[in-house]
Amino acid sequence: MQTAKQYLNTKEVAQLLQVNEKAIYNLVSEKGLPAVKVTGKWLFPRHLVEEWLELYIVNMPVAGNLTLESGRLFLAGSDDLLFQRALGLYNNHHNESIAYFATVGSMGGLKALRQGMCHIAACHLLQNDNQEYNFRFADRELERAPVFVNFSKRQQGIVVLPGNPKNITSISDLAKADITIVNRPLSTGTRLLFDYEISHADISADAIDGYHTEVSRHLDAGLAVLNGAADAAPAIKPVAALLGLDFLPLRWERFDLLINRERFFEPAVQRFINLLSDSSFRDIAKEFVGYDMSLSGKMIYPDNLEL
Repeated sequence: MQTAKQYLNTKEVAQLLQVNEKAIYNLVSEKGLPAVKVTGKWLFPRHLVEEWLELYIVNMPVAGNLTLESGRLFLAGSDDLLFQRALGLYNNHHNESIAYFATVGSMGGLKALRQGMCHIAACHLLQNDNQEYNFRFADRELERAPVFVNFSKRQQGIVVLPGNPKNITSISDLAKADITIVNRPLSTGTRLLFDYEISHADISADAIDGYHTEVSRHLDAGLAVLNGAADAAPAIKPVAALLGLDFLPLRWERFDLLINRERFFEPAVQRFINLLSDSSFRDIAKEFVGYDMSLSGKMIYPDNLEL
């Protein structure tokens, strides 16, 4: 029995996606198709390409009325590997409703919730007290406090090449002359945490080469390190494990789902929340490292919901 190739070349990916080879380069730059450049040639990890294809189809807009009353489920906010798997599982289980997700960062998710553009916002925004997450940001953005349901806790840190060849052991080391990073956008909770850590180190952001070079997803940050475009990047531990990178932990954080109260009991919203307690989702979560599922699916605010 022939084993499937672990890495595909450009021609093989084009055949898999049924597009011409020139289109592949646009998909890499514009649609986030996972790729690694080795000795001048692009290689594509097969399992990541297949996952990208599944998620791209799941989240592809369709023609018609995409209002919140259309029976579809709209989510917006922070990028996360396990969250994307939950979306795929939801769409596989529920033919009566399709979930669409916009990766716009935690602040983008909150703004979409305020504007009535989504049912659920996925957020992990560290407060100034260095303890809690999301509450004060929701108070500032929303007229009324939403329902907070935990998705997971996850470990944030810095990803580096295997063996840590640049000997990066702290945030301060990122300011060394021979180290380059890629960063996450301003709207993301990861950037907020990274900036907090920089503010408590004996360096300035401008001293870090690559601080203003932004990538949209945790996976993109990991791939930038893997292919040598950067020596380090802020990202979550599951990405490091997926790509075989080393990981310097910073902290565990709470990743929450925020839902406006008037929409909390809508069927599609309840189906997604109930999915978090389903054994099929819990089995998927066990495939990853860097997640703590002890609070997953639990309402953390308010204690008693009164609409």
